[in-house]
Amino acid sequence: FLDKLQERFQELQGKADVRTVFGEEIELNGRRVIPVASVQYGFGMGGGSGPRQTEGEAPGGGGGGGGMRVEPVALIDITDGKLKVEPIVNVTRLATMAMLLAAWSVFWVSRTIRALAAKRRA
Repeated sequence: FLDKLQERFQELQGKADVRTVFGEEIELNGRRVIPVASVQYGFGMGGGSGPRQTEGEAPGGGGGGGGMRVEPVALIDITDGKLKVEPIVNVTRLATMAMLLAAWSVFWVSRTIRALAAKRRA
């Protein structure tokens, strides 16, 4: 089991190399652009044992899994010998964070208003 897990881990590491982080260079009209990405990967596994239910059945089990995430983060732009890094903004993540911040603020404002109202009644 551990040999197979180590084998899978090595396969995943082979896919997350420099070419994954720094993509293939694109050249057009004297301008070179190199995409840059963030690469993350992880694994998990577990196992256990228990009483044998039927004859011939193994008294335990286990499992595992893993995944890899690649997200674009910037473009390296080389034009006329000048290097410029242009970040890629994840608008979805920004919108999600803004909505969470708004919900958190509404929660605390409403809680404060309820607490003040309860003090006035008392």
